[in-house]
Amino acid sequence: MNRVCELLGIKYPIIQGGMAWIATAELAAAVSNAGGLGLIAAGNAPADVIRNEIKKARELTDKPFGVNVMLLSPFVDDVMEVVYEEKIPVITTGAGNPAKYMEKLKSIGTKIIPVVPSVALAKRMERYGADAVVVEGTEAGGHIGELTTMVLIPQVADEVSIPVIGAGGIADGRGIAAAFALGANAVQVGTKFVCSEECIVHENYKNAIINAKDRDALVAGRSTGHPVRALKNKLMKELIKLEKEGMDSSYIDEKGVGALKKSVIDGDVDNGSVMAGQSAAMVKNIKSCKDIIEDMMNEAKDIMSNLSF
Repeated sequence: MNRVCELLGIKYPIIQGGMAWIATAELAAAVSNAGGLGLIAAGNAPADVIRNEIKKARELTDKPFGVNVMLLSPFVDDVMEVVYEEKIPVITTGAGNPAKYMEKLKSIGTKIIPVVPSVALAKRMERYGADAVVVEGTEAGGHIGELTTMVLIPQVADEVSIPVIGAGGIADGRGIAAAFALGANAVQVGTKFVCSEECIVHENYKNAIINAKDRDALVAGRSTGHPVRALKNKLMKELIKLEKEGMDSSYIDEKGVGALKKSVIDGDVDNGSVMAGQSAAMVKNIKSCKDIIEDMMNEAKDIMSNLSF
């Protein structure tokens, strides 16, 4: 049996990305019902909001699902307490080190899977007791590192013994087959699931992804130390212009405050942040999570069974 499927109690080795404002109970439950692992994204939300999302997800599925915890959140301690109290079976973490929470969560059997952008951080997380790592290349949407998925997966796979979950630029069966060939045991998919029937983001957000071309997923914020990948629009053009002009990083950060909510909830895809990965140009339609997962898995199996040299 697949290592990650066995670890998490899921049918398919596909994890849905933890996307703030996007990865709600509805999406998490739909992915889990379809055989993957759905995640509720905590983002910067208060603990009571996350507890409500957990309760909602449990009404929608009896399958395992997890919570993605952003460790820079001002509410992270309270969110981790909710995760503990609700006995969440899996958490993924980003933007920090989850070591201080590990012992308590592992005491109730929670599997801890940090998202890492480098070999060094993957090795450190293994030493701290992580159950697996999500190895995310710069092709991904949202906050990113510098190394590509193509080079990062095999380097991490060579250096750790825990399962490796590949992420960044994966939106179909070809990406899954490639990730497995590079040494991954599973994949994490984000942008593709935004364009699922069950995802509750504004229709304008989904259409922006569907209409995206290959060079539309830009990066802003490198000068601030917090680079973010999002689709080209009025906001991204302004941020990139400000960076080129040497504008103070605090002003650039300020321009991004509330921008994701503006696009996800309000549908303002010109002035909001439409976070999406480079795989956006590969997403052509809106389908159910079940169809997305089954189509990707069938394509991956066909590719891997028909390889010839």
